[in-house]
Amino acid sequence: MRMYDLILKKKEGAALSKEEIQWMINAFTTGEIPDYQMSAMLMAICFQGMNHDETLALTLAMRDSGDVLDLSGIKGVKVDKHSTGGVGDKTSLILTPIIAALGVPVAKMSGRGLGHTGGTIDKLECFEGFSTSISEEAFLKQVSEVGVAIAGQTANLAPADKKLYALRDVTATVAEKSLIASSIMSKKLASGSDAIVLDVKTGNGAFMQTVEKAEELARIMVAIGNSAGKKTYAVITDMSQPLGNTVGNIVEVQEAIEALNGKGPKDLMDVVYALGYLMLKAAGVAEDENEARTRMEKVIASGKALDKFADFVEAQGGRKEQVYHPQLLAKAAITETITAPEDGYVEALNAMAIGTACMSLGGGRETKESQIDLTAGIRLKKKIGDSVKKGECLAELYGNDAAKCNDAKELVQNAFLFSKEPLDAPETVLKYITA
Repeated sequence: MRMYDLILKKKEGAALSKEEIQWMINAFTTGEIPDYQMSAMLMAICFQGMNHDETLALTLAMRDSGDVLDLSGIKGVKVDKHSTGGVGDKTSLILTPIIAALGVPVAKMSGRGLGHTGGTIDKLECFEGFSTSISEEAFLKQVSEVGVAIAGQTANLAPADKKLYALRDVTATVAEKSLIASSIMSKKLASGSDAIVLDVKTGNGAFMQTVEKAEELARIMVAIGNSAGKKTYAVITDMSQPLGNTVGNIVEVQEAIEALNGKGPKDLMDVVYALGYLMLKAAGVAEDENEARTRMEKVIASGKALDKFADFVEAQGGRKEQVYHPQLLAKAAITETITAPEDGYVEALNAMAIGTACMSLGGGRETKESQIDLTAGIRLKKKIGDSVKKGECLAELYGNDAAKCNDAKELVQNAFLFSKEPLDAPETVLKYITA
């Protein structure tokens, strides 16, 4: 085969065969195909698209480019969860101990954040001593004994995707649905779980700005997962404002602990319960949404979910007492308050602006080399639909650099829009995709 011929074929709108895609991914991973030819192919895909068979073949080829974890030694149905990313999304910290406490094992590979806040790995490292660099043997042993383990992605997990994504990032070829879907699903399939639940965000703080585009991406990924033999579900959730009341790393960990103590905000818990329902459904533990929610609420009320989280943190080297006493987590030196300029109601709260403000405080990464300030963050006191009085606190900012705090204050202030008329808070869970 010649890469030139495959580029020409895709440029003219023809579908690539499974064998052609496998050859292309293998040759690119080993360095036989140069970056400039793969860049041309990626651009051709952006213009011509890929059908289901092509997208599935691309996903499986990337999955098979490296290690595929074998979780068969762990009893029960292993369910993984993935979010397409949003502002204030700390659901994994809350959801995984709840599901594990209900007897469903969770073996999760997570990454670090690049953007407005840290990823799940960064948030877990807020606990002193916590490590996600654990061996595969220790990872499997912990899932069997504790019920949950979260590790950093290994260097050899879907290496073709890492190499492809680096190229997409600098050639303006990131935002193509088949490329997005295959990137996400290749890593999920390589992680070895029996079932996958996807949280696909939509709104101004999400990659997919409209519900229609989010649903299209969700259906592509669900079809890939099911075709690959994994029971796969998705839920479309709103990201027109930050999820929950915190954006940052330590502040999000503290809010997750509050949620496990039964004090989570409604919008955040609605997403947790929706994802939890699909995870329990995929595991064959609950078919009915009301039954699933009741079981999750009970495991929170009993304290078992919080205890499971503490055991998980301790198993990976973290300080267990920081789970039960989150005030022991590190604190920022500076606190700034944003106040309402007028009476009225919060009409809009720009999620991306809040995310940008958090990053400007030091709570996120602009490049892979950036160092995160885990104490930097934002705590929202008002959200869409809430009434406000002039001078009332809208948000608190936490940081360690006065200049950065001043820049963030302006961003947060401008993220709020007000109305004289009352309005309802937006629904957070928009749609389930189960087939």
